[in-house]
Amino acid sequence: MTKAEIIEKVNSILMENFDLTLDQLKPDAHLIQDLHLDSLDAVDMLVHLEENLGKKINVEKLREAHTLQDVYTLVEEIVRA
Repeated sequence: MTKAEIIEKVNSILMENFDLTLDQLKPDAHLIQDLHLDSLDAVDMLVHLEENLGKKINVEKLREAHTLQDVYTLVEEIVRA
């Protein structure tokens, strides 16, 4: 999976499940402040990512993600592992 495919996949999950628009999904968008995702949304995002990737995601690593770029990077690390 390329970086572009990862970004597309993550953005698609966020748009489908969290009523976000593509315009909002900028790499530097802060998950809480800009995208208004709370802790329950983070759990939902984790579940959706795991289902779509077919891989487990470390919850602690996801907690460390503050921006959308952090999420892209985390998913890339998981895919490449």
